[in-house]
Order: sequence, then C-alpha cells, then structure tokens
Amino acid sequence: MKKIIMACISTCFFLTTKAQEKTINLSLKEAIDFAIKNSYNTKASKNDILTANKKVWETTSIGLPQINGIIDYQNWLKQQVSLLPAEITGGTPGTFIPVTFSTKQNINASVTLKQLLFDGSYLVGLQASRTYLKISKQANEKTELITREAVINAYGNVLVSENSITILEGNIKILEKNLNDAKKIYENGFNEEEDIEQLEITLGNLKSQLNSIKRMKDIAYKMLNLSLGNPIETKLKLTDSLDSLVENNINLNLVSKNFNFNNHIDFKIAENDRESKRLLMKLEQSKALPTLSAFVNYGTQAYSETFSFFKSDQSWYNSSLLGVSLNIPLFSSLGRSSKTAQAKIALETADIRLKETEQRLNLLAEKARSEYQLSIENYNTAKKNIGLAERIEKKQRIKFFEGISSSFDLLQAQNQLYSQQQNYIQSMLDVIAKKATLENALNLPIK
Repeated sequence: MKKIIMACISTCFFLTTKAQEKTINLSLKEAIDFAIKNSYNTKASKNDILTANKKVWETTSIGLPQINGIIDYQNWLKQQVSLLPAEITGGTPGTFIPVTFSTKQNINASVTLKQLLFDGSYLVGLQASRTYLKISKQANEKTELITREAVINAYGNVLVSENSITILEGNIKILEKNLNDAKKIYENGFNEEEDIEQLEITLGNLKSQLNSIKRMKDIAYKMLNLSLGNPIETKLKLTDSLDSLVENNINLNLVSKNFNFNNHIDFKIAENDRESKRLLMKLEQSKALPTLSAFVNYGTQAYSETFSFFKSDQSWYNSSLLGVSLNIPLFSSLGRSSKTAQAKIALETADIRLKETEQRLNLLAEKARSEYQLSIENYNTAKKNIGLAERIEKKQRIKFFEGISSSFDLLQAQNQLYSQQQNYIQSMLDVIAKKATLENALNLPIK
C-alpha cells in the first residue's frame, strides 16, 4: 500500500513538473495579442471598466424608487412611568399618581416607498458617471497601447541577448583558435610572450561578457513573461528572428503619415478630464437648487403584555402616510459660492492642460518621426560598418600570424569589430523600439 501511495505521489509530481515546463511558442504578433488579453495591466483596466459600469447603475438607481422595510420589537424590562395629577381620579389636589401608557411589549412594522422627483445634483451625477465610464474605457485603450510597446521592447531585448550570445560564442571560438596557434608559434620562437598574454586578456574579457549576457538573457525572458502576464518562470520560444523583425519594421511611409491630435487617446483623455471639471462646477451650482421627493408609508402596530403577536386573536392597528418633501437651500454663508468658484478655477486649469496636451502630442509625434528615421539610418550604417570591421579584423589576423603586424594592431582591429557588432545589434533593437514609439505617438491602432 505504501508503495502505491508513493507511486501516485511521484506520478502527480511528474505531471505537475511537465505542465510547468510546457514551452509557449510566440511570434511578436502572438505575444502582443497574448498580452492584450492576459497582462496584469490590461486585466486591471478591464476590471476598472466593469467597476465604472456598476458605478453608472449605482448613480442611476438613486433616482429610481427606493423601498425600505422596518420591524421594531420593544420589550420594556422596566416600564417607563408618567405622573398624572391625582385630582383627575378623585385624589388629593396637588398630588400625583404614577401611570404607564404602554403595554410591556409592542411591535411596529412598516414599509416606505420613496421617490426622488427633482434633484439637480442627481442629474449632474448621472452625467458624471457616464463620463467616468468613458474615461475608464479610454484608460483601457491607453493601457493596451502601452502594453504593445512594452511587449515589443521586451521581445526585442530577448532576441538581442540571444544574438549577442551567438556572436560572443563565435568570437570566443575564433580567439581560442588564434591563442592556440599563437602558443605554437611562440614555442617555435617566432613571436613574443606579450602577444599570447594580450590574446589571453581579450579572451578573458569576452568570456566575462558572455557570462554577463547569459544572466541578462534570463532576466530578459522574465521581463517578457511579466509583460505578457505569465509567471516569470514560464518557458518561452520566440519564433521571430531579429533580422526578420527589423526588415518588417522598416516603413518610411510612417514618417510622412499625417497626425491628427484630436484622435489621439491622450487628447481624448484630457478632453474628458475637462468635461469632468465642467460637471463638477455644474454640480456645485446645482446645490443651490431645491430638491423634491415624495414618499408613501404603510405600517402596522401591535401591543401586548406578553409575547402573543403570532396568536390569531392578537389585535393589529394599521396606518398609512403619504408625503412630499421640498428642501430649499437658503443661505450657506457663501460656502456654496466658494466651492463653485473653486470648481470654475479647476475648469480653467483643465482648459490650459488641454492646450498643453495638444502642443505636447504634436511635438512628441515630430520627435518620434525623427528618432525612427535616425534609427533606420543608424541601422544601415551599422550594417555596412560591421562588414568593413570583419574584413579589417581578418586582414590584421593574417598579418599578425605572418609576423607583419603586432598584437596591438590585432587588438585594435578586434575591439573595433566587437564594438561594431554591438552597435549593429543595438541598431536593430532601436529600429523595432522606435517604430513602436512612433506608432504610439501617432496613436495607430493595434492590428
């Protein structure tokens, strides 16, 4: 029996481990779509929309009929006593007799229907709740755009780390061969020990860089999982290559694309902020208006010395009341006018911010265009330079082993090649990232 239990536990552990090790294959497009549905930020923003919908109904329900029921049960542990002049019962004038006016126990049950007939604050609040819903939806749209850019950057960082590892491993392999060849030449007395030491220093630096990039790769994968909404240890396999993404992200038509700030999500959010300030001012103004409400009440009462309220012979006394209430604000010591003035100032500030947003969005679009165009130019330059650097390094390597050039010349050529390799990789990432920034600046929809 013990063996069976242990086997079951082992099987469950194995299946759980396998489930955890499941690898998710993702292209960049699939990663963006996945994040829009599953990232922590988009889930939270969708919940904000649900909350806003409930808030609209909460506000709407204030103007709908409200029904409340009350049941009061009272049991006098020590009944309250009142004093009556004794002469009304034939007693001595100037003296009093104690009496009780209620039974020891009583029940009062009532149902009240209330209806708001007019309240300026309610009407403004209803408009404000709809504006709040609109703001929540726009915040969700903004969150999705930010999520797209975050996923693109995180996806690109993973590919950069993987490409950097491949390049470094290739450089190390070549350098190890050079070092072995240099040692053989030194053993035969055809070069100096300094040449070998120089190659060993360069090799050690490359290995340190490789170890650092491998650690950064692990962090890059975790950052991508975080932006996707996955547990950070989830295994991912990226199906897009860095080269293909760069080619797909070079689109000079974007640079000349017209920009209309009125359609930008940030401008719409600023407009809604202004609208909320306008409604706030309207709310403060509405507080000077009267409120009108009506109610109808039906109740029943029963009295007894003992708890006999459920007996058939118990007497119940019914009552009903219809009423209308009008509340007229007359004087608030200028408190209301002060709040209205504050709301008006807030509205003027919102107008200023709206104009600032217009100018800022136009500037950001212009800046994003310039940076995207520059990233493409840098990429083309880096692509050309890396070819030149590879040829220079190869020539210096041949010259070094032929004894024509020194280890210092070879070191310069190697460092130049390594620098150009990193520039090339970084330029590829910049093209992808700057295009994402430009798409957000132009408020292009997620496809």
